[in-house]
Amino acid sequence: MLTNYLGIVSLTENESKLKSLTATRPLASIPIFGRYRVIDFVLSNLVNAGITNVGILAPTKSRSLIDHVGTGKPWDLNRKVDGLYIFNYSYEPPSISDIKLLKSNMEFLLRSRKEMVIFTSSYMICNIDFEDVAKFHEESGADVTVVYKKISNEDDLFLDLPTLMIDQNSNVMGVGKNIGRRTTVNISLDMFVLSKEFLIDCILTCLENGNCTTFRDFIYKNVQNINLKAYEFKGYVGCINSISSYFKVSMDMLNVDIQRELFSEERPIYTKSNDSPPTRYFSTCEVENSFVSNGCLIAGKVKNSIISRGVVIEKDAIVENSIIFSKCIIKSGAILKNVILDKNVVIDENATLIGHNKNPLVMEKQSFINLSQLKEVKRV
Repeated sequence: MLTNYLGIVSLTENESKLKSLTATRPLASIPIFGRYRVIDFVLSNLVNAGITNVGILAPTKSRSLIDHVGTGKPWDLNRKVDGLYIFNYSYEPPSISDIKLLKSNMEFLLRSRKEMVIFTSSYMICNIDFEDVAKFHEESGADVTVVYKKISNEDDLFLDLPTLMIDQNSNVMGVGKNIGRRTTVNISLDMFVLSKEFLIDCILTCLENGNCTTFRDFIYKNVQNINLKAYEFKGYVGCINSISSYFKVSMDMLNVDIQRELFSEERPIYTKSNDSPPTRYFSTCEVENSFVSNGCLIAGKVKNSIISRGVVIEKDAIVENSIIFSKCIIKSGAILKNVILDKNVVIDENATLIGHNKNPLVMEKQSFINLSQLKEVKRV
């Protein structure tokens, strides 16, 4: 167990292609697979490795994040000693970097009794054993170890992400950008292992030179100056950096094999509990290859979809290849295909919403789709 490690989750993530889902929340608190949030995976990975001291750097609109994470109780982080810390939570979107956040909250690092750090982001969905990564790092003698995944560019889910050039001894020789030209690339998962002393030195160097705004940028720009090793993760990774990638990763979770890997009994994924009654399935409903959370009323047809808590799907409504956030109402005769409904959306009777499987239609939070105003919306 990594009792000598602290975890830092930096939420300075690129949300430019997720604006319809991040208008009122950070990427980390986007709902996923019905009952979870994106940040649940990285927090659970840290806790499953025995880490009891975690800091979250949250530079933007974090009300929903604070509401979900709270004191950290679901992850056993509500402790008198160590526990969970959230820095700079505000609804205002300040232009600030994780380097400045860390410098402003340097006391968190200095007061912590931990000597090692796992520094990570939230947007990579996986179930990783950080104990294996830490063991690799300690045995290698590196200044920093970065986790990567070897992927094929058959789809565009990992475009524009950092790529690593790695030699046969796992040394990182250079860092590039995935523009889709190569068949196979090594994608950085933005997970780093290093000593707390080295992290503090990085922060001070960044501020002194003024040429880097994030810790990740500093590491990648100084590959030739530090001993940087790469650890290959061979399990499933879903990257949430756009609406299409979010939709693809969510649909991946309907695959039984991926479900078993992500939601392993050995390394469970924890989340905030929400006590709800069981879902009621009416005699008129048809449900196929879907995940339906508690507290729903299902009278229509649901296929290849993810339904969050408290959703109402009336008789003769059809929901196919779609993601429905909590407390939505889909009235009788409505047809939804390749659609993402944010929370509290109401779809009027006989309305039709059709998106594309690689470019789903997104209805923002608290929208009301009225047939008299909008009879049919299609995206092709």
